[in-house]
Amino acid sequence: MQPAMATARATPARRGRPGYDLESLLAVAVKVFNERGYEATSMEDLSRRLGITKSAIYHHVSGKDELLRLAVDRALDGLSEAAEEAAAVDGRAIDRLEHLVRRSVHVLVERLPFVTLLLRVRGNTKVERQALARRRAFDHLAGELVRQAEAEGDIRPDVDPAVVSRLLFGLVNSVTEWYRPRGGMGAAALAEAVCKIAFDGLRRRPAEDVTSSTR
Repeated sequence: MQPAMATARATPARRGRPGYDLESLLAVAVKVFNERGYEATSMEDLSRRLGITKSAIYHHVSGKDELLRLAVDRALDGLSEAAEEAAAVDGRAIDRLEHLVRRSVHVLVERLPFVTLLLRVRGNTKVERQALARRRAFDHLAGELVRQAEAEGDIRPDVDPAVVSRLLFGLVNSVTEWYRPRGGMGAAALAEAVCKIAFDGLRRRPAEDVTSSTR
């Protein structure tokens, strides 16, 4: 199976003002975008929050669009890596699907602000449309794994595969609405909880096969 998503192109390093690097600037920008909304946030808003001039921000990036691209690419690159790992897992499709879900939870926890912003992208700009295209590629991979798992007889046949895929990753994505790193469970424990809830209900049990054969 070939990976469904390509890793974003690298951004050439820019020399920034002493004491303020691109990484810390991006972290603050993502926080403001998530609080105010990307469209409602101006460069002036970012300047005030950062405590630096707009020209100092432009020393690092070309503008607000580049900050958005860097942010959503951070989330999408993590999901792309998860997809590549899942594709390389030996065994049945349901094993690759569970690996994909588990790794996606890890990406969400480790890159929470970036994934939160990605999930709020609506396609109003070129950067947003590119992000949505990459996200659709990920969703397509997940849907294919669900269909393969059902074809192999590992997923209960009474639920449409398209519905299964949406519900499964809707469960994963919903974590952004309530998960808080401080004082909460770690990524591994959270991934285990999600997989138990999801796959205990999805997996076809031997008793179901016996019932089907006696009808």
